[in-house]
Amino acid sequence: MFANKSRYLFCESTSTLVKRFASTNIKIPSYKLVVIGGGTGGLAVSSTLSKVLGKNEVAVIEPSDFHYYQPLWTFVGAGIKPFSDSAKPTEQVMPSDAVWIKNKVTAIEPNGNLITLKDGQQVKYDYLVVATGIQCNWDKIKGLPESLGKNGVSSNYSESTVEKTWEFIRAFRGGNAIFTMPSTPIKCPGAAIKIAYMAEDHFNKNHIRGKCNVIYNTAMGKIFSIEKYAKSLTRIAKDRGIEVNFLTELSEIRGDKKEAVFKKPDGSGEEKIYNYEFIHVVPPMGPPPFIAQSGIGNAAGWVDVDQYTLQHVKYPNIFSLGDSSSAPTSKTAAAIASQSGILKKNLLDYISGKFNSSNAAKYDGYASCPLLVGRDKLILAEFSGYTGTPMETFPVDQGEERTSMYWLTKEVLPEIYWNRLLKGTWVGPKRFRNLFSYLPQ
Repeated sequence: MFANKSRYLFCESTSTLVKRFASTNIKIPSYKLVVIGGGTGGLAVSSTLSKVLGKNEVAVIEPSDFHYYQPLWTFVGAGIKPFSDSAKPTEQVMPSDAVWIKNKVTAIEPNGNLITLKDGQQVKYDYLVVATGIQCNWDKIKGLPESLGKNGVSSNYSESTVEKTWEFIRAFRGGNAIFTMPSTPIKCPGAAIKIAYMAEDHFNKNHIRGKCNVIYNTAMGKIFSIEKYAKSLTRIAKDRGIEVNFLTELSEIRGDKKEAVFKKPDGSGEEKIYNYEFIHVVPPMGPPPFIAQSGIGNAAGWVDVDQYTLQHVKYPNIFSLGDSSSAPTSKTAAAIASQSGILKKNLLDYISGKFNSSNAAKYDGYASCPLLVGRDKLILAEFSGYTGTPMETFPVDQGEERTSMYWLTKEVLPEIYWNRLLKGTWVGPKRFRNLFSYLPQ
């Protein structure tokens, strides 16, 4: 079926594989580098390093059949892009020189360089990159799992409900349309407010705005973490009559009654009940539990890395990037792009014995959030999550909503994602590129 059967060794059924391993007493498979996660960060790293280290020297552990370009899901939820534009089979995006282990990690033994998989198999590594991403904890909100996709409840954070968002927005005829943001770190933090702006824009253009209350309830203390862009988003919300409530966190959905219960995140117990016709929920999120259970996480459960070099603070042969790392910046695809270049240089230097504090590449916290505010308007926020200062690429004020930035995000960035970032040849804005000229293109 496949030209290179060894690459797909672990794609066999679990029962067949376990029997074969038991009967033949095959040694635990070992790789020069194992990458946990076949998402954005995992593929950006493995695409490059599988070329550098050689065929079948790099293994990628990823259980999913499909890879999703999730930044596109706001466009899907707003009825602008089809869902199919955001998805490709994992087999199609997996590096040809890497081994795909289609399985899930349950434990790491960092002192023994050993990984345990969901079905009990084990894999050894010389070097490890953890790029598992962040997980959505739907069950942290009472009544949410059973309400998703019906009773006017949707979320752009699930492949199974993102199309429901547009279905419910399109069918909306008046009443409360509520949009939520949790108190936990989330991936693409701008997505919570973006869909509120897009829904309001649709209501206005369809002449039902006067019948709608558009409400953004966020558990945070401000509308966006970076002051420059927060001012712009606040101005737009005020101009368009969007109600913004801070320190207001969703705790329960009563789908049968179309009621949403909100509480103050300070634990005071104070709550308020809203009726809704439509509610878009951003679920609480967190790191996969095995990170903390394996002893490689910090107090919050994220992979404990140096925020500049992305090397683990205790285990030098472990690196991490993206949403699962402890780097204190926004969890976005743009951040991952920049981190991937830093990580690849530092890891290759470490493997070759050249890595030290004086020559290490340093990640500066760069992240970006394309903030959709209308069907043809967008604020391209670029900033350092470490300093809170803008780090803009273009010679214009990116705090202003612009049609050019909308088309850049809608048409250009997806092409860069599929054809450059996942293939390891895009490491962010121009200022980073001179560091990585020796990497294979």
